[in-house]
Amino acid sequence: MKKLALTALAALMLSGAAMAETVKVGIAAEPYPPFASPDASGKWTGWEVDLIGAVCKAAEMECEIVPVAWDGIIPALTAGQIDAIMASMSITEERLKTIDFSNKYYNTPTVIVAAKGGDIAATPEGLAGKILGVQVSTIHEAYAQKHFAGSVAEIKVYQTQDEANQDLVAGRIDATQADSIALDAFLASAEGAACCEVKGAVADDPDVLGLGVGVGLRKGEDALKEKFNAGIAKVLEDGTYEAISKRYFASSIYGG
Repeated sequence: MKKLALTALAALMLSGAAMAETVKVGIAAEPYPPFASPDASGKWTGWEVDLIGAVCKAAEMECEIVPVAWDGIIPALTAGQIDAIMASMSITEERLKTIDFSNKYYNTPTVIVAAKGGDIAATPEGLAGKILGVQVSTIHEAYAQKHFAGSVAEIKVYQTQDEANQDLVAGRIDATQADSIALDAFLASAEGAACCEVKGAVADDPDVLGLGVGVGLRKGEDALKEKFNAGIAKVLEDGTYEAISKRYFASSIYGG
């Protein structure tokens, strides 16, 4: 009888441990304000960090944020080092060949930013002969290679968007392409406000730019996908999403 009781207790403990298993949510190790960046103490903060906490709470999941180098974040997911990606990763046909996605949790335009007063525009003709900076392994690099490679003088690739922004300020590149909200943070800084402005949104290309940003997941993780979808739906419905967004943005970034 004692043995049976101990066996039952062990099974119950194992079941509880499985239920309380932590979901490792990968974010890009490179700062990407206002979505995610470390503060002076090394703690990660930002809109996406706050949203991770809210979505996990709504879905009744224990989550741990794990910073991973951006260009290795999908391999980290497929290798099981993390369980999900919430790092402003757009849902694209190319990525869907390797991983799955939740429903979108935001969608904002892609824009070109350059020095004030110039004749640059967000078109192949408007970037002819210019040096365009983009972040490595992003939809922006893919878009630039597809739409601008034949007209620009050079597509310069950076490990982080901040490095591209700094080279734009220094005059080492003529323009940069990125998400509008990420570039809003740069343009609100003293350096960005003094030098640069948005030249317009690039022409839409869903095949490259995707259908919004979602949670990246391993193929076949349908139960985890359902939990994230439920969490996203709940924070959208109960006003949590809007409350978080108002702390960072002047208007909604959920998109159409």
